[in-house]
Amino acid sequence: MNIFVAGLSYQINEADLKELFEEYGAVSSAKIITDRDSGRSKGFGFVEMDDEAEGQRAIEELNDAEFDGRTLAVSVARPRTERPQGGGGYNRGGGGGGRRDRY
Repeated sequence: MNIFVAGLSYQINEADLKELFEEYGAVSSAKIITDRDSGRSKGFGFVEMDDEAEGQRAIEELNDAEFDGRTLAVSVARPRTERPQGGGGYNRGGGGGGRRDRY
């Protein structure tokens, strides 16, 4: 079971996250998502647990729980959706912000 965990303190590392979830069962992996440029935590991550019942119990117990001074949001991870290729995030449509000729 893949579990999404948000609201993590920026000081939490993957070993801390794994240890937190191991209280509910075997954890096969724990990953904190980091910013590509700075390497700093984005405050969320994913935990993989093989046993569905243990994973569900961890979700129920840890969702809305406080950990390291922050309230966690814990849920079943949704499958990743593909982002459109190219564009670089720029809106290429008309913006209308410039001067227009008057008639």
